[in-house]
Amino acid sequence: MDVLLLGAGGREDALLRAMAASPAAGQLWVAPGNGGMNEIAQVAPIDPEDGVQVTLFAKDHDIDLVVIGPEAPLVAGVADNLRDAGIAVFGPSGAAAQMEGSKKFAKEVMAKAHVPTAAYEAFDNEADALAYLEKVGAPVVVKADGLAAGKGVVVAQTLEEAQDAVASCFSGAFGEAGSTVVIEEFLKGPEVSLLSVTDGTTVVPLATAQDHKRAGEGDTGPNTGGMGVYSPVPFVTPQEQAQMETINEKVVRTLAAQGIPYQGVLYGGFMLTAQGPKVLEFNARFGDPETQVIVPRFKGDFLQFLYGAATGALDQVPMGWDARWAVSVVLVSEGYPGAYEKGKVITGIDEAEALDGVTVYHAGTAKNDQGELVTAGGRVLDVTAMAPTFEEARALAYEAAEKIQFEGKTLRHDIGARAAKGRDAWEV
Repeated sequence: MDVLLLGAGGREDALLRAMAASPAAGQLWVAPGNGGMNEIAQVAPIDPEDGVQVTLFAKDHDIDLVVIGPEAPLVAGVADNLRDAGIAVFGPSGAAAQMEGSKKFAKEVMAKAHVPTAAYEAFDNEADALAYLEKVGAPVVVKADGLAAGKGVVVAQTLEEAQDAVASCFSGAFGEAGSTVVIEEFLKGPEVSLLSVTDGTTVVPLATAQDHKRAGEGDTGPNTGGMGVYSPVPFVTPQEQAQMETINEKVVRTLAAQGIPYQGVLYGGFMLTAQGPKVLEFNARFGDPETQVIVPRFKGDFLQFLYGAATGALDQVPMGWDARWAVSVVLVSEGYPGAYEKGKVITGIDEAEALDGVTVYHAGTAKNDQGELVTAGGRVLDVTAMAPTFEEARALAYEAAEKIQFEGKTLRHDIGARAAKGRDAWEV
């Protein structure tokens, strides 16, 4: 099976390696890939957000499956071009991807599906949004409606923070994504991600994971694309697990009833409140860095699993879960999520991967003119470790992370530390 994978991050490296391990894997292509992925797959010289280019390449190279990693090509409707051409594609249509592309749209679908979520209002002008803030006060959550690379959400503890967040959106900090602002009720509790894969009919829940969004230790500092993650989440109860799975299913069924079939990943971001799980947001693709701990724990033929979802045969693909824990620590460039330098030489990956149970996924990496691996983004590498216990996996991930060096290497040293203390760690 020849495959074209769109994307260039740690998520895509994890997807690529899992597909490459399949006995069914043929020629693998990536667009654009990164310094690690391009050692495994051939680079397709196309724009991954251009549906016409992607489709022509897939037809010319007899691609059997296109897997879309990031949200931007999905929201741009690349999957629609491919489906119209009869090419199997893993990823929802442009209409279905509005579950991530528009927070307002997602809230409207949630209301129709009768799933629990934070109370909200949406605004298309700054004056009305600021007037609403004066009425509701803080803490409150301010979100740019559209795609903002995981950085368009501010959990404001004070009214001033909330006002600044609204002003930032309407001043153009997030481009068109901030032209509508969603202001939400602040929910208390731990956050959990539950992703489900669906072919439009069958809905298969994946393992739970918990990302660490804040840049600094102790969940301080600005939001990032993710500084580290682990799976499974130890304090999720069986009842909460079942409720989250049902919520994802309800959304798939509700979209189908609206004439919007959903094929691909529906990523539910949940807050475990005292009243039960409530939806914070939905994403229309695999999470990054959640994928870097969920996919390594997947037992089965991952390529066939994705193909089954793309072709309406998901119920025919057996799968299970590795009982080991997975912890991933993200190594970032100094200054991230703000300004940072690129081109720093990376060493020590081979030494890290020599440790049993460790995989280093490439995110923001490239090769320089001398053929050296260098930094090429804010999030550079995902150091993932698998072990029989949570504490062993955490210790192994940090042991491996210490073996990797590049100028300005930055990381959080507390990934999973709060969860290791149990649910009570969120009750303060």
